[in-house]
Order: sequence, then structure tokens, then C-alpha cells
Amino acid sequence: MITLLAHRLVLLWLALVAPAPHRSARRDERGDVPGWVLVTVMSAGIVVAIGSIAQDELSQMLRNALNKVK
Repeated sequence: MITLLAHRLVLLWLALVAPAPHRSARRDERGDVPGWVLVTVMSAGIVVAIGSIAQDELSQMLRNALNKVK
């Protein structure tokens, strides 16, 4: 009885821990699409937030840099 229970627990542990070969191969080719979408959306949000908060300062910095090049 105990060996049967131990055997089933080992099989359950292996099923939970070991990745399935057909799923991992397909996952490697596809990549992490939701992660990249999240990074892109968050980056765009940061750019918009910084641009709206510091628009005057950024414009002045750009004018100063372009005037130094002339």
C-alpha cells in the first residue's frame, strides 16, 4: 500500500515538475508574446507620461543642444 502511494506521488511530482517535450518545443519557437506586448505598452506609457510632464524642459534642452551645434 505504501509503495503504491509512493509510486503515485513520484509520478505526480514528475508530471508537475518535468516539462512536456511537445509543449516546450512549441513554446520555444513562439516566444513570450504577451511579455513583449506588456513591455511595449509600458514603454509607450512611460514615454507619454514623461513627455506630458516635462515637455517644456525637454523642448528647451533640444533648442539648447541645437543652438550649440550651429
